[in-house]
Amino acid sequence: MNYPLSEKYMTAGLMAKIMGPNPLKLEEELLIDHHIPNGATVCDLGSGQGLTSVFLVKEYGFKVYAADLWSDPEENRRFFASMGLTEEQIIPVKADAERLLFEQEFFDAVVSADSYNYFGRDPDYLDSKLLPFVKPGGYLYITVPGMKHDCHDNLPPELLLSWTPEQLDYLHDVSYWKNIVEQCGGAEVLEVSEMESNDEVWADWLKQENEYAVGDRKAMEAGGGQYLNFIKIVLRKRG
Repeated sequence: MNYPLSEKYMTAGLMAKIMGPNPLKLEEELLIDHHIPNGATVCDLGSGQGLTSVFLVKEYGFKVYAADLWSDPEENRRFFASMGLTEEQIIPVKADAERLLFEQEFFDAVVSADSYNYFGRDPDYLDSKLLPFVKPGGYLYITVPGMKHDCHDNLPPELLLSWTPEQLDYLHDVSYWKNIVEQCGGAEVLEVSEMESNDEVWADWLKQENEYAVGDRKAMEAGGGQYLNFIKIVLRKRG
């Protein structure tokens, strides 16, 4: 697919901030025909170094809370200012997805790119730890790295060139994720599907020179990408 919004950010400096397969392209596909209103207050859950949060403000007109456990809010704040954004538009927050400290029903929507698989595999997570912070009728748009078919009992050797079985345990297929989210009582499942973006987002990541991208090259150059995909999950909170 084409990525007219993401292409604006394809500079060496900005791409150096990505922490995995290009999250901007993933979000652009994720949010095609989305239902989040302009000006909505949105949590970018697992925002990393904040590039996806900038994208959500500039391209979609949301007010964004950039919530991440491992990034430095002060560094992100300086980055946001360098991108011409104010603290009325974007707020960096150090936040643990397992113990969010926002007000109840604070967000119109949650968007999460390439991180939900680390904390959302517990079927109780949505009802007990995330949906309380979303307004009734609000939306969750999630994209996770996955597998075309779960193969943990017989992992392809190509994947093991870069990742241990424990690291690959975070990756699952559409059926797995559909089962997880359908156990949620507080939200209607609108979509769980395989995304188009896989080859393109991996190619952008593998061009980077950080140690993690370099480490991932072995598996992908050996053909590991044929077993992998990205998965789109869209939910609407009941109420």
